[in-house]
Amino acid sequence: MTDAFGRAIRDHFRGERDEPLLHRDGGETVEHPIEAFYFTEFDPSEDPAHEWLASWLQGPLVDLGAGTGRHALYFQKRFETVALEPSPALVETMRDRGVDDAREGDMFALREQFSRDRFGSALANGTQLGLAGSMRGLSAFLGDLAHVTTPDATAVVDCYDPTHPATADLVGYRDDPTPGLAHRVMFFEYEGETNPILQLRLFSPARLREAAVGTDWTVADVARGDEGNGYHYRAALRKRGAE
Repeated sequence: MTDAFGRAIRDHFRGERDEPLLHRDGGETVEHPIEAFYFTEFDPSEDPAHEWLASWLQGPLVDLGAGTGRHALYFQKRFETVALEPSPALVETMRDRGVDDAREGDMFALREQFSRDRFGSALANGTQLGLAGSMRGLSAFLGDLAHVTTPDATAVVDCYDPTHPATADLVGYRDDPTPGLAHRVMFFEYEGETNPILQLRLFSPARLREAAVGTDWTVADVARGDEGNGYHYRAALRKRGAE
């Protein structure tokens, strides 16, 4: 499988990138902001949004879709952190950056990769939650996440909110008549190589709460992005037994 996305970010890290990473939907094309998205420091002491995220996590932590290890590098200094990422190039980049436990793997196959009660918390930051594809897929993912986390576990996930007007401006946005749901269709291109088309489902916080019913999770808090980024949200989940 092609890995244009991961290669571009790895090449950027090595100082070897001569072409942009393009974010595309048909003829609509924008340059993906690699430095801003993947190489700025995660520092809870400097950013209230980072402070909020860190306050919900405990060890051992599994960082799902860990990218370049931006979060893992911070949390591994405080407790055991496993960084899971499907891109071989990004796993290589994480290891080069000093991530202690970077693994190639699939966040939607957690039961096959980890034992029951393995982690005290989980982080899925990067809107990859939408790859669950449907409400049923989201519930299944949350059920699998419950299986590999302890009874008092917490988790933080993020998504774009279809009920916010600005979400419709995202590259690849597709409307849906069902309240609180939308689609996003897009792909990445680098040096003439393209990744497979991504088909993401966008869930509002209310839909996330609905999907969590029967999974041992409850949505404990929702934090919106700052001014100009209010269409993006993070949700803190808590096991029902820990309430």
